[in-house]
Amino acid sequence: MTTPLVLPEGAPDEVITVAKVRDVDLTPFGFKGTLALITMDNGLDHTRPNTLGPQSVASLDAAITEAISRKPAAIAVTGKPFIFAAGADLSAMSFLTDRSQALAIGKLGHDVFRRLGEIDIPTFAFINGLALGGGLEIGLHSKYRTLASTAFTALPEVFLGLVPGWGGATLLPKLIGPEKAVQVIILNSLNNNTMMKAKDALALGVVDAVYEPADFLEKSVGFAASVLAGTTKIERKDYSNDPAWDAALATGKAAAAKKFGGADIASPRKALELIAAARTCTNGEGFDAEDQVLADLVMSDPLRASLYAFNLIQKKRKKVEGAPKANLARKVTKVGVVGAGLMASQLALLLVRNLKCPVVMTDIDQERADKGVAWVRAELAKLVEKKRMSAESAARLSALVSGSADKAVYAGCDFIIEAIFEELTLKQELFKTLETIVSPECVLATNTSSLSVERMSEGLKNPERVVGFHFFNPVAVMPLLEVARTSKTDDATTATAVEVGKNLKKTMIICKDAPGFVVNRLLTRFMGEITDAVDEGTDPAVADNAMRSIGFPMSPFELLGLVGPGVALHVAETLHENLGPRYRISPTMQAMVKEGVKTFYIKNEDGSFGANPAAVALIHKGNTPSTAEQVRERALKALAEEARMMLNEGVVSTPAEIDLCMLLGAGWPMHLGGILPFLDREGISEAVGGQRFHAPGIASVLK
Repeated sequence: MTTPLVLPEGAPDEVITVAKVRDVDLTPFGFKGTLALITMDNGLDHTRPNTLGPQSVASLDAAITEAISRKPAAIAVTGKPFIFAAGADLSAMSFLTDRSQALAIGKLGHDVFRRLGEIDIPTFAFINGLALGGGLEIGLHSKYRTLASTAFTALPEVFLGLVPGWGGATLLPKLIGPEKAVQVIILNSLNNNTMMKAKDALALGVVDAVYEPADFLEKSVGFAASVLAGTTKIERKDYSNDPAWDAALATGKAAAAKKFGGADIASPRKALELIAAARTCTNGEGFDAEDQVLADLVMSDPLRASLYAFNLIQKKRKKVEGAPKANLARKVTKVGVVGAGLMASQLALLLVRNLKCPVVMTDIDQERADKGVAWVRAELAKLVEKKRMSAESAARLSALVSGSADKAVYAGCDFIIEAIFEELTLKQELFKTLETIVSPECVLATNTSSLSVERMSEGLKNPERVVGFHFFNPVAVMPLLEVARTSKTDDATTATAVEVGKNLKKTMIICKDAPGFVVNRLLTRFMGEITDAVDEGTDPAVADNAMRSIGFPMSPFELLGLVGPGVALHVAETLHENLGPRYRISPTMQAMVKEGVKTFYIKNEDGSFGANPAAVALIHKGNTPSTAEQVRERALKALAEEARMMLNEGVVSTPAEIDLCMLLGAGWPMHLGGILPFLDREGISEAVGGQRFHAPGIASVLK
């Protein structure tokens, strides 16, 4: 039996997944003998999945030893209802202070799991539910695998800044080949941690059979009996001479480069190296290499920042910092959306899908309103075509959406959100009109990205029911929702807004009504430093590529193309007016908007992207160019300065909320921890503000 590892001081107590053994008679299934069935169960319901900390792995080790002692015909591992295992217990990793501890964790998993693949007894994994990371790796070490049709599986380690370190990086390429392994380990992880459905896992060859959950265990035992009896034969292919290795590895490398803007990020690079080694190495050699890579990554600052970011996201999904008591929220039975353009239509779709109540839309004429309604219904029809919604459900939801040119349809609404043109006076007049139609308790929300919510409420009889409710585009995809309180917004309004946001499955922060809220304020300041450098005479390519090494998903000018110069300029002008000259107005941006030039980059005939001559011709050429390093430094210092000012002003209450916003609202990578942990470890936080945003060890290795 393996000696359990002792968790470092300060680490949370492990929720132990206990492995227990029972005998299953195979005679009724056509084979004379017994199967030793190991069941992993942490004693809690499905909301707290099985995880694999040191004591849990030791329990599995003891169960394997006991199973072998019973001299069965086969050994199988399964999980508690709905859950196989959600992977390694990561909660202690942030507390490791010595590389030897990290190395020991990797070795412990290998020492135990490999027993399933190396013993002479046939072994099976009956994957009855969710199997992630180490959970799936238990299955990969087993000689045969079945999977419940409702179960999701994945190796998400690269998404977290790790590698599949308990055998996955070595065993999976040998099992399914390089192309499919790169798909699972690299591409799926980098694509927002995409999980495999059962049919996908079967098609890829990750599992050998899929059964419905109602009789999953019975069918899986029957499968094992048929394998033992020789009536079911599973052939394994040798992929060592597969000609696809180089191309598969190149695909993975290209995906990582695209995801991180060309930056060299350790986890995908190391994962690809392990996959490449699997072509010729023995399993033991591969496991030893995984141990070393895992230990190096665990003791790195980017990984600690990733773990901080991951835990932050999980925590904030469940609890909104500063939210009033939920019982203050008013019931929402009818919703209004002012506007019927693309943004408004996206909001209407999201609202009707999740609230399942009547949603009324208006615009300046019936034709525009009808167009918005038609768009929503068309999107519902697409979901039916993709088999993501039944035709009956789509029909019910379609019937709940209506459009009009008459704002009188808002009578009876409990919650109205406006998504009209970003002009303060228009929004003020709109709210005054709505106030004459709806009850005093109806929440009036604005999707503004930069305008003052408080000024929108000026002159209203009930300004306390006005709140910022800022989504990010595309609305259905981006998980962040900024809820902005004015000095007058009451707790009932805020609680109602938060409850609606929860029903929309958004992660929320509550912020003070301040120009740009959080994300746009930081991004605009950041972008402004880049465009200022160009206006001063810096070569656009130098300025735009200055941040490449950091690992942002896109360069500043690529982001500009996505947002649009018109929107970017409007936000910059608003922040300039409200926050002062550090938000400078770029003459180049003004010229691009005036001339209708929408992007710095255009697609060339060969498919590559190059500078847009029309944009280059409009650049305001100064005579004080900067180096790439100078541009990088000024942009990062600007972020640190702005973040510190926002905390001092009380825009948000903690640095963690700023990090959450940049992770979920700007898509900045996990290895930065949002942004503030990176600024801390670069020394920029202290250089600008005289102090770190996070204490050492919070999102970094405690040295």
